[in-house]
Amino acid sequence: MGMKAIIVKDQAAGTTGMKLAERPEPQAAINDVVVQVHAAGFVNTELGWPSTWADRRDQDRTPSIPGHELAGVVTALGYGTTGLSVGQRVFGLADWHRDGTLAEYVAMEARNLAPLPGDVDFTVGASLPISGLTAWQGLLLHGRLQAGQSVLAHGAGGAVGSMVTQLAREVGAYVIGTGRAADRQKALDFGANEFIDLDNDALEDVGSVDLVFDVIGGDIQKRSAALIHVGGTLVTIVGPAEARPVDGLAVDFVVESDRAQLSEIVQRVRDGRLRTNIGAVASLDDAVAAFNSTTRRAGKTIIRVRP
Repeated sequence: MGMKAIIVKDQAAGTTGMKLAERPEPQAAINDVVVQVHAAGFVNTELGWPSTWADRRDQDRTPSIPGHELAGVVTALGYGTTGLSVGQRVFGLADWHRDGTLAEYVAMEARNLAPLPGDVDFTVGASLPISGLTAWQGLLLHGRLQAGQSVLAHGAGGAVGSMVTQLAREVGAYVIGTGRAADRQKALDFGANEFIDLDNDALEDVGSVDLVFDVIGGDIQKRSAALIHVGGTLVTIVGPAEARPVDGLAVDFVVESDRAQLSEIVQRVRDGRLRTNIGAVASLDDAVAAFNSTTRRAGKTIIRVRP
């Protein structure tokens, strides 16, 4: 059987090289499930990751299907798969080195999925894995954030930054969000205590902080590192195989799927402690246009694969 999917073949082309194509439906290997994808997410930087183009043995795996976040329904179980059942609503984060979620079906390891409660929409479910797990792992595991500490959250109007802000506030931290002037209100709405407009305000006026959550890198990262208290942490999110160490302060991490953390995150969405930051929703047929849009959207673009 065939399915519709977005594929990429040419790394130099970036998102303009994405196209809609027919692909064979995936089969479930040992410990896998096949999920009928209802909604999927994509990160623009993933076309720069080696894992998008080669498998774990470094063999070319194109044409490959990008996208790693999804929400959908389990349609088949591989040999030895436990913990999930056919017909179950799930969401999670697919393997970096395998075909991804911008498709009607995806085969992935069951351990990378968590149950999606019936009262959480698929579109919301697909917006949670990377943003939610990145914020959770960066703040709580790598940053060891505690109540009363201060956090400098870069990109606070974006998908990851808004999650960082909300989780940090829930812990009891003081959050200084950054971004462009247009993001100010959004960052404050998501709970930032104050906002620094990186184009017009002086970052150095922040004073010292306990933790910097960086999604930008470069000069901003270096200037932010100078603001950290002794004993503080710079947490920086990186793609698979792109570590960027900074002066011994930094914790570079690649986000990993974790069923227990996904369940904690989705429970917070259900009880109103966490809001997702969805900027646009497009169909699979319109996905390529959505990712190549010339309008800047704050928030995450979700592809609604099944209406």
